[in-house]
Amino acid sequence: MELTPIQKDIIITLINLQRQKDRAIKGEEIAEVIQRNPGTIRNQMQLLKALGLVEGVPGPKGGYKPTGAAYDALRIQQLKNESVVPIYRNNVIVNGATAAEISFTTVRSPEMCNGIIRVLGNIKDFAMDDKVQIGPTPVNRLIIRGEITGRDDTNNSILFDITEMVSLPKKQVKHYMKYPPVLVNINASIQEATRILIRNNIHGAPVEDKGKVVGIVTYTDIGHAIAQGKMNLKVRDLMTKELITVDGDMQLYDVVKLFHKYNVSRLIVTVNGVAKGTLSKTDVLNELAVY
Repeated sequence: MELTPIQKDIIITLINLQRQKDRAIKGEEIAEVIQRNPGTIRNQMQLLKALGLVEGVPGPKGGYKPTGAAYDALRIQQLKNESVVPIYRNNVIVNGATAAEISFTTVRSPEMCNGIIRVLGNIKDFAMDDKVQIGPTPVNRLIIRGEITGRDDTNNSILFDITEMVSLPKKQVKHYMKYPPVLVNINASIQEATRILIRNNIHGAPVEDKGKVVGIVTYTDIGHAIAQGKMNLKVRDLMTKELITVDGDMQLYDVVKLFHKYNVSRLIVTVNGVAKGTLSKTDVLNELAVY
């Protein structure tokens, strides 16, 4: 179906506003967004209703709603349950916008990678050389960053030069944890704990007492004790007792953020509430290195 530019603007705006507000949208609201006369919007709406692209909702809270044919006309997939894929322009989130499609137009070049973002939302403020970020996407947690090289208002799309792409595997964290974990006994000496860490080439380990994980000890804890001349301390005296645990069913993407949040390098992974393994920053980097 061939639509005029103003008709496309009206339908795109109607879809965006209806997504945001979850109600019928008045013509005046559309007119304000696309900066057109409300009378023009009303006239165009009569044509769009005749084409079966919008439907009128009567009453004081009435207005217009897009039909399934409107999504088809714009080649936009209509979803019952929709996740927002955020878009950032110059490090500021674009409210009311989501990426509907991401297409790669250049992938074989050894020097450049270009793409197109199909946007549900207002793209009028995007300009050449703006920094843009898309994501994370809901399934693969893909984040793409780049610089805008053009704008296609007809298809409500942004063209950009991709400078960075990051994606973490979508498997649950229990698939990446170290199991069984290397454990240090709560009554071990500093020397014994150090030998365990060196032998296993790790920087920290859970502390166990009678088969239960009660803390975690790291090289940093041992270093502080040595610097203070407290060579006779036991692990129970220098371990960190506040355990930061993550459920084994969490996705790796969500768990990685906890390293930064709590400023730690190792987490305890639980399965059905029981500590079963550990995950370190090094484990995550090793997993990414495989790709």
